Amino acid sequence: MSEDDLMTTPEFLIKLDEIVSERHMLQHPFYIMWNEGTLTKEMLREYAAEYYHQVHAFPTYVSATHANTEDMVVRQMLLENLIEEEHGPDNHPELWLRFAETLGVSREEIKERRFLPLTRASVRIIKELSGRSNPSEGLAALYAYESQIPEISTTKIAGLKKWYGLDSKNALEFFQVHEHADEIHRTVTREALERMCVTDEQKQAALDAAREAADAFNLLLDGVYNTWCTEKVARN
Repeated sequence: MSEDDLMTTPEFLIKLDEIVSERHMLQHPFYIMWNEGTLTKEMLREYAAEYYHQVHAFPTYVSATHANTEDMVVRQMLLENLIEEEHGPDNHPELWLRFAETLGVSREEIKERRFLPLTRASVRIIKELSGRSNPSEGLAALYAYESQIPEISTTKIAGLKKWYGLDSKNALEFFQVHEHADEIHRTVTREALERMCVTDEQKQAALDAAREAADAFNLLLDGVYNTWCTEKVARN
């Protein structure tokens, strides 16, 4: 391969964002229904219960990637992310449980729940990606999620207020926190990938991981939509 054939860093970052954009969760039928106000409260309750599995697992993705990273600058960035996720009484899984409670879903119901096969598959795939010995693959998996979250959070907040009359702190705080925090995470994770992916092989591995992760996050929404939403859509 000649030098002219090598993937430049700008080309790598463009391809990375194209992969995420093509699989953006806001394009998923479930989130489209949310933004249009056509989800029932029962659908939202089932989603809140299912999605907790992902929220609860997410800090472990960050810690797994952190454990495999030698670069101290990147490790410090991941540590800050992990602290935000898990530290203190207002940790992110706790904020999600409060959101679920505003929909009438109890903590006990969530913690005793038998999650859907696609929900479990989604978490399993991301855990595997984030635990790979090549930390750039874990970073790419994190980026595939966190790069989407600011816009998703903004639209979720708007939908909860407009269509479902949910405007309390407990209902919105999880999304408000991620609306702003993940703007920072998106930037620093992108910079970390730029720092760590130097060779074509490293860049391609990161792109493949981002693609697999973005598909996996949509798997959870597929399960929720197919289980609780398609019947209503068919009737309409």
